[in-house]
Amino acid sequence: MAEEVVTLKDVARQAGVHPATASRALNPETRLLVSEDTATRVLAAAAQLGYRPNAVARSLRTRRSHTIGVLIPDLNNPLFPPIVRGLEDRLSADGYVALIGNTDGDEQRERIVFEQMRARHVDGYALATAHLQNPMLADAVRAGLPVVLMNRTAEDYSFPSVSVDNERGIQMAVSHLVSLGHRRIACIAGPQDVSTGLNRYRGFLAAMREAGLTVDPELVAFADAFAIDKGRECARQILAKRAGCTAVAAANDMLAVGCYAALEEAGLDCPADMSVVGFNDMPFIDMLRPPLTTIAFPHYQVGTEAAQLLIERINGAEGPVKILYLAPQLKIRGSTAPPAGGDSAK
Repeated sequence: MAEEVVTLKDVARQAGVHPATASRALNPETRLLVSEDTATRVLAAAAQLGYRPNAVARSLRTRRSHTIGVLIPDLNNPLFPPIVRGLEDRLSADGYVALIGNTDGDEQRERIVFEQMRARHVDGYALATAHLQNPMLADAVRAGLPVVLMNRTAEDYSFPSVSVDNERGIQMAVSHLVSLGHRRIACIAGPQDVSTGLNRYRGFLAAMREAGLTVDPELVAFADAFAIDKGRECARQILAKRAGCTAVAAANDMLAVGCYAALEEAGLDCPADMSVVGFNDMPFIDMLRPPLTTIAFPHYQVGTEAAQLLIERINGAEGPVKILYLAPQLKIRGSTAPPAGGDSAK
């Protein structure tokens, strides 16, 4: 038997007020428009009757659904849950609910999920999927949709965004390897059509140049996704060149884990034969054997800052587009050590 639906009129009748007064009392944004005594009676009546506001009816009146579309490239990547948690916690404080969509890094799927969310009249979007050049973003600009980027930046910087300082982070990683005595340093770079992949590769080149080291093309492999299997493939390519590298800087932790697998296949030890450094400091990455040296940044804060920027845009805030870069931190663990035999430059 279907549960009987309690309406706003039922609450108003129970409290002895007009439905419009009951509506004001039940809405935190308009509750100050009624007396404290009236608000108390209405809230008590709603609780007694088990009243649940009709979100659809409210959205028709306010033209807001109080839902946010969140697009994530890979829900299997442990980086994203703490970011989404931060986003949800900040959104909930303003009465918003996040609608999560996974794209698997596929632009066609991203478009489909984006349009499905748009059909549901979400109030804004938090995107961790943006490519440097993406027609979907151009459509969002033309439609005037509130959008914020998480862990990404757009090429034209027309969207607010929150990310770590990627170039600075990878420079810290390379500088650490150089300080240990490594001179032949390989790079497993991420996809170059997303800001994280491109900027971290640029940072690698800058760090090598600053250290007076030459980047050997034989020691650079580009992954087309931030995934463990891609890291394994790239590490295999580098090892097959037999170019004598003693360390690998991977563009993220997933690629670094794949590098671990390739080293084990080749019968090599980390860090005795090859030091490995990652980027992101994903949850549980310190549980690897050996624990991974990596670049950390506050994942949860990425989410909270992104939510704050998005709420500001939804509420009509004007002014310059805000681009926030969070400070990276080097976490030194067991995967890096001096090269065997001392300074490889000797």
